[in-house]
Amino acid sequence: EKVYENALAHRLRKAGLGIEQQFPIKVFDEDGTLIGDSFADLFLEGRLIIELKLQGVGARAEAQILVYLKSSPVEHGLLINFGSYKFEYRSLSEVLSLSIYAFNVAFMLFVSSAVISLWRNNM
Repeated sequence: EKVYENALAHRLRKAGLGIEQQFPIKVFDEDGTLIGDSFADLFLEGRLIIELKLQGVGARAEAQILVYLKSSPVEHGLLINFGSYKFEYRSLSEVLSLSIYAFNVAFMLFVSSAVISLWRNNM
């Protein structure tokens, strides 16, 4: 995942967007007790958590990003799967999920362009 994270972060920075890698998120229990820290793969412009996966995006990955959203003041998340055989996205309440297959420079340009377009048109 780290190569994908670095590549996407690099492309987003080149587009002039503010991106933080391995962004710390404090996780709290219902009663306000600090349970621990988690780290989102990317945090875009202080408003969008991006989580990258190399395997199928299932309930576990969706639950992970939903925990990030519920544990922080951030309202939007993007779940990108680089291990799928097709390009798709779907809305999961506050999470937008993208499934993407393969990795090469041209494809990363496409993915980063899609993220930038989603960001500029929806945020």
